[in-house]
Amino acid sequence: MLRRLVLTAAAAAAALSAAPAVAHADMGPLHLSTPLTESTPDRLTVEVTKAGDGRDGTYELECHPTGGTHPHAEDACGKLDQGRWGSDTFAPTPTDASCTMQYGGPATAHITGTWHGRPVDATYNRSNGCEISRWDRLVPVLPEATA
Repeated sequence: MLRRLVLTAAAAAAALSAAPAVAHADMGPLHLSTPLTESTPDRLTVEVTKAGDGRDGTYELECHPTGGTHPHAEDACGKLDQGRWGSDTFAPTPTDASCTMQYGGPATAHITGTWHGRPVDATYNRSNGCEISRWDRLVPVLPEATA
């Protein structure tokens, strides 16, 4: 009986340690200690509108290996690879953030796909200081925008 109890407790602990923590659905990159495989492709679709001067369009970005139609794929993949462990590269601005009321222009972007095995569905704009900074942190994945 005691042996069964110990085995049950060990199995429960193993199951709980393997369970994912509750978090935002698009947590962003995880820096894995093993190389990515074809089963975990890093593929993003980047849609940009109203960014000015030929910067608009829909681009495919593939990383590991680098490819797609993104005009700066190698630099964009490098930028995404710089993400801090445990941080969400694509996280929205927190709802309680204090943002300057400046306007950075009408540019918008939508990024969808998979990054480090996690789904991505993020929108970007330049409607205030926080959103401008969020956009600028993702250049060259997103183009430099003009107001």
